[in-house]
Amino acid sequence: MSDVDLEVRQLRYFVAVAEELNFGRAAVNLRMAQPPLSRAIKELERRLGVTLLERTTRQVTLTPAGESLLRDARVVLDAVEAAVRRAQNAGRPQPVLRVALKADYDAGMLPRILDEFRRDPAAIPVEVLLGGRGDQVAALRDGRADVGLMPGPFDERGLDTESLLTEPRVVALPAGDPLAAHTELCLADLAGRTQPSGAPADRADSGEVVPARQLDLAQIFNLIEIGSMVLFTPVSVARRHQRPTIAYRPVRDLGPSTLKVAWPQDSHSSAVAAFVRICGTVAASTGDLPTGNLQHGTMSAGEQPDGVLDLIQGATRADA
Repeated sequence: MSDVDLEVRQLRYFVAVAEELNFGRAAVNLRMAQPPLSRAIKELERRLGVTLLERTTRQVTLTPAGESLLRDARVVLDAVEAAVRRAQNAGRPQPVLRVALKADYDAGMLPRILDEFRRDPAAIPVEVLLGGRGDQVAALRDGRADVGLMPGPFDERGLDTESLLTEPRVVALPAGDPLAAHTELCLADLAGRTQPSGAPADRADSGEVVPARQLDLAQIFNLIEIGSMVLFTPVSVARRHQRPTIAYRPVRDLGPSTLKVAWPQDSHSSAVAAFVRICGTVAASTGDLPTGNLQHGTMSAGEQPDGVLDLIQGATRADA
């Protein structure tokens, strides 16, 4: 077992230099002078007994040892930051359960989940953290959130998850788009179109594709209306955002969306456990999502393509 005693400060200094590969820029980012930063890295190398950075007058490069330490140091720093935030939350006069999610991506279940949770003996006040796609996983890992509701797939490393609901996805198009005249599409029909993430719309096999973080749904729908992009979205989101200028169409080779609840694997919070249990109970009692009247461009409810209604009615609970 190694007796090397490292400080968090040293790891933070090393990561700053390793990411910039420039001592001057790293020093600016750390708000410190360059000479003490250089001395700190040399002391770290002395303690470890290895060279982490190769330095020349022209460049700084990582050695294999440096690359290895960089990977692990990032994990350590994230864990320390998460531990601090969780401890600060637990030490509040009134701790809260911080729930991370993307607005509208809860299949309409969040109000009922929160209502049921408030009546649970383990309940504490809830703070909802809204963010873009991917923000929920980051918030769980760095300690900003205790539990998250999000569509899969996502990187589940270090997290426990439970699938709640699986529902079909549709594509959102301008109502005047020639493709809107079809009752059903395939991904090949969407060749040349782009999604808000910038990915080609004819390639959706990687899973759920949702708006870029810097855009909200209102902005996305404005861009769809003028033909700048298309959007693959769960039917529950489509049902909430009906516009006469937007047409929703089923895409037969587009995979479904699965809503999951996720929490850190090392969580021992009774409030988190109660919230997860209630999410599963609410999802189980939801059954098939209500059909409702999903507007499709200028079509009336009675003129909706049968394929769309079949897709909406096909939303089912996940078995997990």
